[in-house]
Amino acid sequence: MDVIETIKQQLSQNPIILYMKGSPNAPQCGFSARTVQALMACGEKFAYVNILEHPEIRESLKTYSNWPTFPQLYVRGELVGGCDIVTEMYEKGELQSLVKDAVAQ
Repeated sequence: MDVIETIKQQLSQNPIILYMKGSPNAPQCGFSARTVQALMACGEKFAYVNILEHPEIRESLKTYSNWPTFPQLYVRGELVGGCDIVTEMYEKGELQSLVKDAVAQ
């Protein structure tokens, strides 16, 4: 399976997925750590892919999403954004409702 197909499959199989550096319990950069904190505070399970362990996904996802940096949060297959966007949405209360709605569907 080619890498883009793998990404599409991951997005379709997981209502919430975070492409990040490291893992939720051991983030490897501050941006991933802040994004994970906001997501975990929403109280719902989410999938993740450690892009440091999957360099082919790391490179292909930049092209697929037209978003050059990580982390990248996807909800229901749609790119939400990176750390700044996710953090801002959390502070406004928007991330919580987005996450709850995604899990409820």
